[in-house]
Amino acid sequence: MSGAPGPGRAPLPCTARPAAPLQLPGGAEAARPGVAVIDVRFPRGSAADVHEIVFKNFYTAFLSVRAQRAGPPGPRKWVTCLRDLRLMPCPHTEPGAQDYFSLRRSQMLCDMEQVMALRFILRQPSPAWLHFGIEELQLFPPGSKTPPQDVPSWLSQLSPPEQPPSLHGLPAPSRPRWCQESFQSPEATARCWERFAVFGR
Repeated sequence: MSGAPGPGRAPLPCTARPAAPLQLPGGAEAARPGVAVIDVRFPRGSAADVHEIVFKNFYTAFLSVRAQRAGPPGPRKWVTCLRDLRLMPCPHTEPGAQDYFSLRRSQMLCDMEQVMALRFILRQPSPAWLHFGIEELQLFPPGSKTPPQDVPSWLSQLSPPEQPPSLHGLPAPSRPRWCQESFQSPEATARCWERFAVFGR
């Protein structure tokens, strides 16, 4: 699918940090290899209703999404919205590595209203790929619709296929007289076969 915006499809303004290795609290050592995090926030600490998430994969095998929603003052909790979605059928091979994905609100495990921040947790257990992430990330509000695909001009100019002429009202095709005789009597049937044998040589 295409993640490019079009008429009636304006993405939400947001800022996504580059993918960074998952860190241990208070330390610089990676918590585990093959795991990266992308944080997305909205301008000036605002919140938004997220209806759809569109992105292009780049060798990420599994994706989890967590959301931070607006609420009472105080520390806000991260809620898991999507858990270990498989983006590549096999982490060690190419299929799915650079495909486009669209995540709908109906796929989420939590409410996507008044979201203040999103955290994308990327996993790639295979050592075959040195770098992985997601690209062209876009968030869309409710009411955004995917624009129809453009039809090539040469295809739109093709004339519709011609309809076969109607046979309604035409007389039924008549059988040859020698064939009609074959349904009258055994003697006529014998004569019919004799004629067939003569004409068929």
